[in-house]
Amino acid sequence: MKFLSVAQTAKKWNMSERSVRNYCAMGKVEGAFLTGKTWNIPDDAQKPDRANKKIELPTTLLEVLTAERRAKLSGGIYHKVQIDLTYNSNHIEGSRLTHDQTRYIFETNTIGIEGGAVKVDDIVETANHFKCIDMIIEHAKKTITEAFIKELHRTLKNGTTDARQDWFAVGNYKKLPNTVGDMYTARPEEVSEKMRELLTEYNESNEKSFDDLLDFHCKFECIHPFQDGNGRIGRLLLFKECLKHNIVPFIIDEELKMFYYRGLKEWKDERGYLRDTCLMAQDKFKMYLDYFKVQY
Repeated sequence: MKFLSVAQTAKKWNMSERSVRNYCAMGKVEGAFLTGKTWNIPDDAQKPDRANKKIELPTTLLEVLTAERRAKLSGGIYHKVQIDLTYNSNHIEGSRLTHDQTRYIFETNTIGIEGGAVKVDDIVETANHFKCIDMIIEHAKKTITEAFIKELHRTLKNGTTDARQDWFAVGNYKKLPNTVGDMYTARPEEVSEKMRELLTEYNESNEKSFDDLLDFHCKFECIHPFQDGNGRIGRLLLFKECLKHNIVPFIIDEELKMFYYRGLKEWKDERGYLRDTCLMAQDKFKMYLDYFKVQY
């Protein structure tokens, strides 16, 4: 089959190159695919029907992420989110992979190791976390359920050392008590009921404020429903809900890690610690949005 470039297709269809790229990114040109950053368009591809109206381009962050994911676009904000959210969320939980190694895994599905050994679980969980981000983009507009939370956990921990342990329930609630620092969490026999109560309370209202999302996140982390992976699952859910409610999301990095942990601990008595930390992270994320010209 013969393939045409964007410029050749634009001339053939008598439209701008930008319109052709947008049609491809929105999945409206059958058989079109990317090689690097170059669209390859079948010679016999049919011009999409404009229906005599202006092309509706993605506007919200969720729409842009969805379009770029579908188009397998490299170098856009979807690419940036996958790498930065995965690296930082794993790193604050102890992963030894560097940002460059994380990026390399995402871009090539291979790993380059220099200067020492890397835990296999760090590599596996990094690849799994990419899949989890795709899941939250795909299900962003849907209501959070226990089944979805468990599926996120199953995806994150699949193929790890933990998954081979009889006492570790991958994709299910914990069997053994655990703590967060010096704080006790819900006992295993309490988790199911507490999670149902949390989701019932949270899902009662369709309108969510920034504080509503943080409150849900803190309560989730206090329950700590899984044997391991609670922080990453909690932050994935938080990112998902930001996308759903068109709230600028944020990524907690190493610089904000200790402030974030303090904020979680103090939330019941003083909400300002966590709120201010997350607003600082949100300001950083706005720089991404400004660079990629995504509205917020």
